[in-house]
Amino acid sequence: MTQTSHPAPSSAPARLPDPGRASRVLRAVAVVSCLPYLSLKVAWIAGSSIGIPSGSSLLDEDNRALMISVNALTVLMDAAVIVLALMLTRAWGRRVPSPLLVFPMWAATGLLTPIMTGFPLQLAVGLFTGSGEKSSSSGDSFLKDWVFGIVYGGFIVQGLALGILFVRYARERWGHVWRGRVGGLPHDACGRAARMASVAGALLALVPVTVHLMWAAGSTTGLPQQRIDERTSDFTALESLSAATTAVAVAGMLLLVFAPRTATFTRLPVKVPLAAAWAGSGAVGCWGAWMLFAGLVPQDDPAKQPPTLMILTYAVSMIAGFLLACGVASFLRRRTP
Repeated sequence: MTQTSHPAPSSAPARLPDPGRASRVLRAVAVVSCLPYLSLKVAWIAGSSIGIPSGSSLLDEDNRALMISVNALTVLMDAAVIVLALMLTRAWGRRVPSPLLVFPMWAATGLLTPIMTGFPLQLAVGLFTGSGEKSSSSGDSFLKDWVFGIVYGGFIVQGLALGILFVRYARERWGHVWRGRVGGLPHDACGRAARMASVAGALLALVPVTVHLMWAAGSTTGLPQQRIDERTSDFTALESLSAATTAVAVAGMLLLVFAPRTATFTRLPVKVPLAAAWAGSGAVGCWGAWMLFAGLVPQDDPAKQPPTLMILTYAVSMIAGFLLACGVASFLRRRTP
């Protein structure tokens, strides 16, 4: 029998139980894990060269204003993690309107997920293939090795702590949204407009999937010369991961949109495709937007200038991710009375 709705919990957001000791510990972990990154960024804005080797393009005085602006932006982005951690564990955060919490969490998920999966994969590939030494030597001209370890390690801890806090929070406030199985979803679970947006996003996603697989297979089309010169096996792994992430986002969203009644998917819990669509669309859209922004930053060295195909790939990724996110938003809204 088709299930058309789920009852909302009787408690209002303001009456959610107070966070326990575990949530307070996770909040502290999230906040503390932001401090190394924020400290480095503030130091660089103030003119320090800590962690920056001599000869790095970051020390170029001609780019000083641009570097200050970019560092200030990333300080605000990482400070938002602290705000989110407080919002998820303080009483006032339980009265925040849903969109003011859901959208920043979706964006944080999208920006942190590729780092949480990609950095360990990169280290593992480098360990087994011996490409880590080459990667380190090439990266040392930009930043010292220990900076990458501290920064990406901090991001991983932030993502884990914030993710657990959000799941605990969402389970209390919106747990009814992901109850049930795919076979019990109505055919209009997302609505016609969101279904069209999701399909459009899925079709657009074919572009970045194709390009990332092409790069993973060894093609140099659309890559800047410096990236070609520094290609290692971890580059191949990361490009394969980018293609897989996009495919997971599309698969999760299409399962929610069309709710197939085949034996394979009927008994699949709703939370599985919802999590895939949530994290995947965020990674595709937000990471695509960040990489597009980075690609549009002027480069003095022509070897670093991204070709048009690379810029186009990131732009299409951003659009596809946001279209898929429209489907996620519609699904969540229609499941919430």
